[in-house]
Amino acid sequence: MDKKLSVLLDVGPAVHQNAGLARYAERLASHLLAGHGDEIDLTLFYNRHSGHQPPLSLAGGKRVTVERGQYAWRLGALASQLLRSPGLESRLPGSALYHATEHLLPRLARPTVLTVHDLIFEAFPQHHTWTNRAFLQIAMPLFVRAASAIIAVSQQTGRDLMARYATPEAKIRVIYEGIDDRFAPVESDYQSDIRRRYSPDRPYLLMVGTLEPRKNHATAMRALARLKQAGHPHRLLISGGKGWLFEPVAALVNELGLTGDVTFAGRVPDEELPALYAGADALLLPSLYEGFGFPVLEAMACRTPVVCADSSSLPEVAGDAALLVPATDDAALAAAVGRILTEPGLADELRRRGGVQAARFRWEKCASETVALYGDVAEVSSEG
Repeated sequence: MDKKLSVLLDVGPAVHQNAGLARYAERLASHLLAGHGDEIDLTLFYNRHSGHQPPLSLAGGKRVTVERGQYAWRLGALASQLLRSPGLESRLPGSALYHATEHLLPRLARPTVLTVHDLIFEAFPQHHTWTNRAFLQIAMPLFVRAASAIIAVSQQTGRDLMARYATPEAKIRVIYEGIDDRFAPVESDYQSDIRRRYSPDRPYLLMVGTLEPRKNHATAMRALARLKQAGHPHRLLISGGKGWLFEPVAALVNELGLTGDVTFAGRVPDEELPALYAGADALLLPSLYEGFGFPVLEAMACRTPVVCADSSSLPEVAGDAALLVPATDDAALAAAVGRILTEPGLADELRRRGGVQAARFRWEKCASETVALYGDVAEVSSEG
């Protein structure tokens, strides 16, 4: 890249949310600011409808905002694509390109990059509210078609884009997300303190993620019931906020006779999560679908053995460092966990492989590959 490229980056998820989309926007922006100032002139953009501010890690970046209600902003982006009207251009500073980090791309007159995290609403529509599903099913094909280039966070997401929207493969660039440096082996005393706080009387298995049907807690609970019958003392510790359709998950605990064996810990503070991973005998992630699967890599970085589903993006993220099972097969899940609990050599090998696998996914790499894509998009635009 011969000269600085001006980029307008939507960091709205980092301002308004606290889940995976927020992490992506914040980590990407902070690494672009810290490591690529010689290549790009970055301006942070967001809709300030909530009154929230960007996180401190982004405090040094230039910023520009608009102020529209949350629904007005979403529907306005959709309307601009339907009408092919780049009305937002008059509110934005000039830049070589605009990068949408969530599934919301207004019509613009400049080149655009869209990050697509997953198409879960297409694969499992029953796991979304009808309003969100209806919006995305109308809007996403338009956003994908309008974008100059698309970042898919996994090969699975790229395949879904081609299969469902006939998106040209040449338009898609797979750029993996990364994990934070804080996920690493934890000092044993602190690990023991966290273990005593969350499971003071016995060892535990861990699940991390919002409590919603897609995460498939039901299969994990049925597997736990099998492990209890086999004499394992473990409880299932579930970290994550309550999401869509939580009530059936809670009811299943009583139905399976697991009261006292399943602990809903809620959202665990970020600073405690690495020790929570490290204290677990295994991480379980039998998700029906994951666009990426952060908990797999976070657990591996903390040297915790992983058992996850053998579908969606999880095999490509886990590599050869996890035990893979069919997502809804509780007998297979219980058998895999049982092997980890009874075969110390296997558990140690998974810890070793996990550390190697997790090290392949770095935010620095994500940022560098994203900057390279910016350059390619700008070059194509200038040639056109």
